[in-house]
Amino acid sequence: MECINEARKSEIMEYQLPTYKEIPSVGLYLDQTSKYLKEVLSVLPGCNITNSMISNYVKHHIITNPIKKQYSREQIACLIFITIAKKVLPLEDVSKVIRMGEETYTPQQGYDYFSQVFEEYLHKIFSNELVNDYTDETEVKALVKRVVMTAVNQLYLEEYFTVNE
Repeated sequence: MECINEARKSEIMEYQLPTYKEIPSVGLYLDQTSKYLKEVLSVLPGCNITNSMISNYVKHHIITNPIKKQYSREQIACLIFITIAKKVLPLEDVSKVIRMGEETYTPQQGYDYFSQVFEEYLHKIFSNELVNDYTDETEVKALVKRVVMTAVNQLYLEEYFTVNE
């Protein structure tokens, strides 16, 4: 028994984030940025963003201030990361990951790595590649594995950010 609609599953498995160069290079105003992000992330369940969320990310210095009220390609790439990462991390820790990345990589290198890994795991998870490693796999066993993988990853992240405060 498959709980995810096959057409929807296929749509998600084929989803690709925009490349860094596909993100608009001209500055976008807040409404335009929000609209663009909603369109880009619309396929992903629970990846919502609003104007007020973006403004709060600026207010709390998670992303830099827009220049002349316009958001750059770098800021938009960062907002894509934030929208996805906040599903598993508190914003404070998302901000730490962003700062760590900024110290090591250019914005394009960081975003390209993130999108590559995201798409790889999106495909693996939705194709059941990571859970169907036994011939007697049942839907319940696969769901238990997914819960355990998510919980263990969450535990690791919580421990990492607790130790590295």
